[in-house]
Amino acid sequence: MDKKIRINMLSKATSVSGQGVGSAYMEQVSLVKENKDLFEVSENKGGNKFEICHIHTVNPQYLLKMNKKHVNVMYVHFIPETLDGSIKLPKLIFNIFKRYVIKMYKKADEIVVVNPVFKEPLVKLGIDEQRVTYIPNYVSKEQFHSIPQEEIDALKEKYGIEKDKFVVLGCGQVQTRKGVQDFVKVAEALPDYSFVWAGGFSFGAITDGHKELKAIMDNPPKNVKFIGIVPRNDMNAIFNMSDALFMPSFSELFPMSILEAVNSHKPVVLRDLDLYKDILFGHYEKGTNVEDWVEIFKKLKDDDAYLQKAKEDSKFISEFYSKEHVNDIWREYYPRIYEKYVKLGNKKFSQK
Repeated sequence: MDKKIRINMLSKATSVSGQGVGSAYMEQVSLVKENKDLFEVSENKGGNKFEICHIHTVNPQYLLKMNKKHVNVMYVHFIPETLDGSIKLPKLIFNIFKRYVIKMYKKADEIVVVNPVFKEPLVKLGIDEQRVTYIPNYVSKEQFHSIPQEEIDALKEKYGIEKDKFVVLGCGQVQTRKGVQDFVKVAEALPDYSFVWAGGFSFGAITDGHKELKAIMDNPPKNVKFIGIVPRNDMNAIFNMSDALFMPSFSELFPMSILEAVNSHKPVVLRDLDLYKDILFGHYEKGTNVEDWVEIFKKLKDDDAYLQKAKEDSKFISEFYSKEHVNDIWREYYPRIYEKYVKLGNKKFSQK
């Protein structure tokens, strides 16, 4: 191509604090903007002077922007079934919202999924598999990395955590799907450990399990601290303060917090979910219940060889999802889908 491909990124992901989707959006846009030789990137612009309109969130105004004047790319961070356990709405409204999401996905010309396990459900919804591309998230090593021990000690002092305590970190929105109740049960079984949860009720009272979870947050066990929604720029220090990341979620998408934590080579402890198999390749500790996780944390604290292996597993994940590798994928993707629609005979894509 003689001219750069003009891409308009559309997103409201950063309007709600504490969402992994917002983190993923900022990383992806920043990465694509670096390719000034190929792309001219705008954010949330009006008009149709673009070859590609890349929609990151399911806001209704973006559905209206899908037209025949550009290639419409839809970023799929969730499928309708993963909404269960996240937000609590009247059944009728919830079902209408799910149908709306499906309509939006079907209207898009191309789909990008952040997790390969989303492909099959989308095909079952009637979306052509040839329109679906898997492109993983990535996290900047400039923003997420190891920090000196004295900074870690100062942060522990700030949060009232003893220096020699083994710190287990949970993070994300406080909601039923995230397994917060199991997080607290594990903490109760390990009173000599410190458990910290970074995150809050991003969607307020409509959060699934809000009443029960708020009761836990208002009166947590002595060794559990809920520190609320933490600005993303401060999260690197929080990951470094921990000895392990613990995410007992019942369902997930592609957790940015895992990619952020592994950049400081922290062990990752998860619920044994199928979706992790294709994206983390077995390089994590897993369990299915409180007893499993209690045993894992005891080994991480007391078995040096076990701890070192878990750290090496995190290092592997960190290196696999490198900025360079993901950038190469985007450099191939946008020109490919643009040319694909030009070849279909759509004169609208002729560059001016």
